[in-house]
Amino acid sequence: MPRISAFYGILVYMYYNDHEPPHFHAIYGDYEVLININDF
Repeated sequence: MPRISAFYGILVYMYYNDHEPPHFHAIYGDYEVLININDF
């Protein structure tokens, strides 16, 4: 799992072979969020 960025304790990962829709994960301590990338 490639880490794209790390700042202020937030780690941003993109899983290239994960489920649809395209998205990335941001992790901060015990918290995690999935952010969808919309195709317009």
